[in-house]
Amino acid sequence: MNITAQSLRERLSTQLQPTLLEVIDESAQHAGHAGSDGTGEGTHFRVRIASAQFEGRSRVAKHRLVYDALQEFIDQGLHALAIEIADNPS
Repeated sequence: MNITAQSLRERLSTQLQPTLLEVIDESAQHAGHAGSDGTGEGTHFRVRIASAQFEGRSRVAKHRLVYDALQEFIDQGLHALAIEIADNPS
């Protein structure tokens, strides 16, 4: 499995044109937990994102846009994704 913060960042940038984007690999903090593959990377991520595409959508719909953009990685073994929707920077 070769899931990296950079690969998620690139996909989200392409799909959602975010105005704010942080992707943090938290896999090492979950070693020994469900979904960990023992490498300490590529399984657990935190995404902080703002996008004009979120305007007027419910929280669930915003999260669905992020999950849909990253579905390929979920299929490859991305186990956990913490999503923080941020306000668009002024």
